[in-house]
Amino acid sequence: MVVQRREWAAGMDPDIAAQRGFNRADFDLGHKVIQIDGEHDLFGDGSVVCLPTYGHTPGHQSLLVHLKNSGFILLSGDVVHLEENFEKNIVPSLNTNKAQSIASMEKVRRLIAAYKAALFINHDKSQTDKLKLLPAFYD
Repeated sequence: MVVQRREWAAGMDPDIAAQRGFNRADFDLGHKVIQIDGEHDLFGDGSVVCLPTYGHTPGHQSLLVHLKNSGFILLSGDVVHLEENFEKNIVPSLNTNKAQSIASMEKVRRLIAAYKAALFINHDKSQTDKLKLLPAFYD
């Protein structure tokens, strides 16, 4: 498990966990945990880069994936929940920090522009309905 250090700390803090609904059992399953601070190139080749996108949670992160034929795809996680939220800087009330959420959306916009990346929005059904789903795939 590769997790931002501040996310791990929040998940292990009993007070924060109780306030934010973190469940320690979801974090600590006895597996290897690599705590990182900031951007982290998982394989050292730029194919999968962890990007801090704080705001939804204290240590939320997204992934920038580079595929040979499909190009760059930004897996947003919970930076945004719907395309409209992204377009209008709408921050869900459940996010831990509104200013960080907006800054993370702006960071995602810069990354999309720099890498000509496709943005995959985790909870946007209208987008999901247009994506390749199994058995189709991105390569």
